[in-house]
Amino acid sequence: MTADHSKAAAWPEETHRKPRLFRTGNIVATPGALELLRHLEVSALGYLFRHMNSDWGDLDAEDKQANQGALVYGTRIFSSYALPDGKSKLWIITEADRSATTLLLPDEY
Repeated sequence: MTADHSKAAAWPEETHRKPRLFRTGNIVATPGALELLRHLEVSALGYLFRHMNSDWGDLDAEDKQANQGALVYGTRIFSSYALPDGKSKLWIITEADRSATTLLLPDEY
């Protein structure tokens, strides 16, 4: 059975053409995040594109402002996305030194 990865990757085409706002470094994912995305039949790619294009997902205004500052001052960048099951979240964190970006579940932090 082949998973339909179009759900999360169905992000506006113009998003994929925007210049990156920051380096992601190595992109890695925890086993838990990979398993949940597989189970929900969604691709991480759409969420990663959102993160890379400053759509931080389900954050409050203060956290979004912190991310905007991170683009200027080189601190950690954090995004949180509600998944299609309506109860799970995916976090994406880019390290302050931009060496790595990690996809993980909140309980794996």
